[in-house]
Amino acid sequence: MADKEATVYIVDMGSSMADCHNGRIESNLDWGMRYVWDRISTTVAASRKTWNVGVVGVGTDETDNPLEEGEGYEHISVLQELGPMTMSSLGALRDRVKTSDTQIGDCISAVVLAIEMIEKLTKKLKYNRRIILVTDGEAPMDSSDIDDIAEKLKRSAIQLIVLGVDFDDADFGFKEEDKSSIKEQNEETLRELVEKCDGMYGTMAEAIAELETPRIKTVKPYKTYDGLLTLGDPNVHEDAMAINVERYFKTHKAAVPPASRVVMKTDSNGDASGTMENADDDEMQGVEPTPSFSAVKDARTYKVIDPKAIGGKRDVDFAELAKGYEYGRTAVHISESEFNITKIETVKCFSIYEPFLNMGETGMTIAQKFNDAAALKLSSLIHSLHELESYAVARIVIKDGKEPALILLAPHIEPDFECLYDVPLPFAEDVRNYPFPPLDKVITVHGNTITENHRNLPSKELQDAMNDYVDAMDISSWEMDDEGPALHRINQVVRHRATYPNEPIPPVAAILLKYANPPEDLVARAKSDLEDLIDKASVKKVPPKATAKKDKGEKPKPISGLDIDALLRQPENKRVTIDPNKAISDFKQKMEASDDHAEAEDAIKQMGAIIRDIITKSFGDQDYERAIEHIGVMRDTAIEFEYPDLFNSFIKDFKGRLLSGEFNGDRRVLWWNIKRFKLGLIDSKASEQSKVTAEEAAEFLKK
Repeated sequence: MADKEATVYIVDMGSSMADCHNGRIESNLDWGMRYVWDRISTTVAASRKTWNVGVVGVGTDETDNPLEEGEGYEHISVLQELGPMTMSSLGALRDRVKTSDTQIGDCISAVVLAIEMIEKLTKKLKYNRRIILVTDGEAPMDSSDIDDIAEKLKRSAIQLIVLGVDFDDADFGFKEEDKSSIKEQNEETLRELVEKCDGMYGTMAEAIAELETPRIKTVKPYKTYDGLLTLGDPNVHEDAMAINVERYFKTHKAAVPPASRVVMKTDSNGDASGTMENADDDEMQGVEPTPSFSAVKDARTYKVIDPKAIGGKRDVDFAELAKGYEYGRTAVHISESEFNITKIETVKCFSIYEPFLNMGETGMTIAQKFNDAAALKLSSLIHSLHELESYAVARIVIKDGKEPALILLAPHIEPDFECLYDVPLPFAEDVRNYPFPPLDKVITVHGNTITENHRNLPSKELQDAMNDYVDAMDISSWEMDDEGPALHRINQVVRHRATYPNEPIPPVAAILLKYANPPEDLVARAKSDLEDLIDKASVKKVPPKATAKKDKGEKPKPISGLDIDALLRQPENKRVTIDPNKAISDFKQKMEASDDHAEAEDAIKQMGAIIRDIITKSFGDQDYERAIEHIGVMRDTAIEFEYPDLFNSFIKDFKGRLLSGEFNGDRRVLWWNIKRFKLGLIDSKASEQSKVTAEEAAEFLKK
């Protein structure tokens, strides 16, 4: 497939294209241009200099084309010469595409003009040549030479695609009633031309409908490795195997197009400028120069702490810096010479080792082209692995100096094609083993094994109900997309904004939303299975959780019938003293069981004393995390039960004691941790009962 393309779009701009038909609220031209703009903007986004686009207008008020001296080429204008398409030319073209005041313009003559444009550019070179005609068929056409034109299209390998506005299409299921006789005749003429040149003919409604469907992007094979595949070391062992192979991507992640940072250009007076500043290619970061945008330029400065410098910091040059790697909370620096020692000196190779999970993209290894000996050797290896039902583990270095990777090679055999598929293997650090109890049995503390009649084991009825529901919700027969919905949506929005910069973003296409929810008919069909599953599993609603003190009297009745809160509120069960060894749970229980402000205040005071004791007895910062956890629980509980004043009183007192050195020395670093976790005053945003403003809370943490 040629990588060069030459596409000419012929757009009917006659006066009839300004009409709105079949219940549409946009003109025939705007509706048809939806398809054209989508195709052109896709070409612009690809940024391929070898993809050429030309646009010819038919039925224009003026005549502007190389064949205008000939008869039948009146009111045909070249709106865009055949060549690379850019954002600037897209904007200029958008302003020129509009309906005219005439209905004269021959689409057949425009096809001849498009053929001349393509042949002039492509000559005898290898190109994908294409002409796309968009018309409503209301203007007269000269059909006397369609046989010669069809032969010319076939001889020049040009594909003709005709998309008619409200054209009849039995395959798509559309037929326009009460159409004019000239349109009916033109449809027959264009259909005959397309059939004779083996082109494509369809109605515009079908083309518009297909715009929402994600497109499969066809890419050229990309070679990732070209060299020897070895089994053993040929330099050491005479019987070692060495095969000349080539490795290509089989699957590759489609990346979302990157966003470039741009700013509105300004002149020296601070006003918006209409000229483009000079900028290096690297600075533009792939942004096409435009009159109103300029690339963002980065400037970095590096500072180090220096008490002797003004402000306590001084600037340093980047060359004076050393690389630092975070180890816990410590920065460990490694010089360039030391860093080079840690790098593995690798040599390009692809060698099989004496087996795991697909961790990334898939590769495909084939024999070197035009090397029959290598093809025979690789075929022998592939068939050996296939017959033994085995895989091979290989080490690959794409090129000298690259990091090595371990891959798993799997044989693949078709009648006329053989290869080795490969997937990367994880390193030991990538493998995570999570132990889970068995699902089909319960092992008691005494070592006994129970396989049925246990609360943690599903009954046979529940298993059958789950099997039926899973079978009913099987979506394997539903259509799957080869390109991700998120990627397609971003590309769709970018193309729309490039074409219509001032219009709102279009809604998400319905075909993409089907991935967000299961199909409605499938859910309806599986409803009875779901109800049966709910019944067998005894699924019940969980009562809502009380979130504040005022809700305590409105709690729903527990499912078990045992009201733990009522038991804890009884005088004989109320916890008087909080145990320091289980302070958090005791504190929460005491706050839950408190009936008035005095009891909550007592719980806060006890918790505060425990926190101060933890810090005083801490060896260095050993128990700081424990103290931070206690303060966080106290703050969250005070917000939950609407006692922000009690916590605020505690934290103010705590800060004064901490900064004065009351807790067995200088422990001001703890206050830095409190600031980091934002455990300061409870402001009115966090609790409506607080009288502290957000500004006061922020100032309290700063000082």
